Amino acid sequence: MTRLTGTALRVTVFVGENDTWHHKPLYTEIVHRALTAGLAGASVFRGIEGFGASSLIHTSRLLSLSEDLPVAVVIVDTEERVRTFLPQLDELVTEGLVILDDCEVIRYVGRDASPDKAGVKGKKSL
Repeated sequence: MTRLTGTALRVTVFVGENDTWHHKPLYTEIVHRALTAGLAGASVFRGIEGFGASSLIHTSRLLSLSEDLPVAVVIVDTEERVRTFLPQLDELVTEGLVILDDCEVIRYVGRDASPDKAGVKGKKSL
């Protein structure tokens, strides 16, 4: 069971929904690498509108502009673990924004996971 409380570091990665790494979504690669690195967790949030360095508006309101919506991948863990993970983000994120914030974790308690269910939520064994 993973437990994390107290001072932590949050890394947020802003990329486009259509950004890829070896033919799969970039946000998926970031999440899988975070899991492999043993980080406490990662969440992906899909934006409904935004713009970045390209100054192009991406929005879900107009069908013609609904491609490549903004995506934020948020990871929180100890400063040491996050900073150890940063070189992987440097390799993966060729276009986008990576930011770090100090934060305080009030409560984070993982579930007990049986070995056959680790890493997969919502799937049931037969």
